[in-house]
Amino acid sequence: MVVHCLLGDGKDRIAFHDRPLCVTLCVLPACRMERPNFPSPQRHNRENCDMLTGLPSCGGLAPFADEGKGLHERQGLLGMNMDLWLFWAIAAALTGMVAMVMVQALRRGSDLAEEHPDLKVYRDQLAEVDRDLARGTLSQDEAQRLRLEVSRRLLEADRILQAEARPVARGSLIGAAAVVFAVLAGALWLYDRLGAPGYADLPLASRLEAAELAYKTRPSQAETVATLPPTQPVDPGEEFSGLMDKLRAAVEARPDDAMGLELLARNETALGNYDAAYAAQTRLMAALEDSASPDQRLIAAQILIAQAQGYVSPEAEAHLIDVLRRDPKHGMARYLTGLMFAQYGRPDRAFDLWKALVDEGPDEAPWVVAARADLETAAALAGIPFDMPDQSGLSDADMAAAAEMTPEDRAAMIEGMVGQLETRLLADGGPAEDWLRLINALQVLNQTDRGTAALRAAEVDLAADPGALQAVREAAAAAGFGP
Repeated sequence: MVVHCLLGDGKDRIAFHDRPLCVTLCVLPACRMERPNFPSPQRHNRENCDMLTGLPSCGGLAPFADEGKGLHERQGLLGMNMDLWLFWAIAAALTGMVAMVMVQALRRGSDLAEEHPDLKVYRDQLAEVDRDLARGTLSQDEAQRLRLEVSRRLLEADRILQAEARPVARGSLIGAAAVVFAVLAGALWLYDRLGAPGYADLPLASRLEAAELAYKTRPSQAETVATLPPTQPVDPGEEFSGLMDKLRAAVEARPDDAMGLELLARNETALGNYDAAYAAQTRLMAALEDSASPDQRLIAAQILIAQAQGYVSPEAEAHLIDVLRRDPKHGMARYLTGLMFAQYGRPDRAFDLWKALVDEGPDEAPWVVAARADLETAAALAGIPFDMPDQSGLSDADMAAAAEMTPEDRAAMIEGMVGQLETRLLADGGPAEDWLRLINALQVLNQTDRGTAALRAAEVDLAADPGALQAVREAAAAAGFGP
């Protein structure tokens, strides 16, 4: 796979999580026409349309955790290959046997003392003394003295062995049995909670093969779209419909006009006419040939991903590969490639790509925001220990400096930080979380006019995300912003 060569293969260290992996991920936000804002790795390119701007409010990888829709379940690798009753019967029998052995080891009876080799040696010595006395090799006094010495040693050895072999008190035996039972019951409980009785063996090689099979057999763009529910058509209004008819006619008359094709692709996407938008974008790339920018090539992939509601199809992957060949550092193309890896069961590769994006920044870039939202989940699924660093925006040095400021200087610093956030959101938009931060900050600063202006801008920016927009409106209403 070409993209594997471009991005490297981390399979030597992959450690998949033990839960099934879902293949349904976050959906690209619907398009907007109000302001241009296509991301590029170096800058926000205002010349490009923003119909698919950088996943600012991505739903993350939470659907990965949806039990019963995992990759292995889909491939039939996690079928029930063992009767559960048989499994638990065998487990219970083995547990009982282990418990009996452990309890028996705590009991030491004195009945084994007679068989101890030390006692047998002393008894043999006594018998030998009697034989020597009978043969006349020992005198009566010598034999008596030897009998006393051997008997003394025999009694001492027997006393020591009896002390060691003293039976365990009944209370101690019951306590030991209770401990054994608690340990074994706890082990069974943990297995019931964390284990997966009935699952087939899942060695690393099999999981890698399953992921590769999922990659090779994943549905095409057309197959995916055919299974999706119909989307609600956008009503552009009579005036805009007339303008679109004129634009389509103009492009038909001038099929190689790059500006017309770009406008057509942008607006067809905004209307949800993805087939027409994709056709216009591919015609644009054909007209521009090698001069088509990576961003323009990325738009073709984004149109397909938006049409498939977040699924990165083989056709979309081909465009991502094309972008990365020309610009290996392209942020959004790398994020979407990671999304593709995650969708077919390679969260380790997704983690590698997204971790690099977060480390490189900038923090406000749409692909960084999306990668940061998904990174911890991808790490957990890949079995990689990882905790997202604090994103407070202030270093320890900044906090120390702020503590030494006068109230006026501290207020000026806060105003500067809020102003930077406000400028970025008004110019380029952003996720609902950033709009909520701005609304709350302006409320604290008692900036009603600016808060109302921010609300108006958020309504435009989040028009395609009703849930996020409603949250911002509620926060603004609570802050006293708006009409």
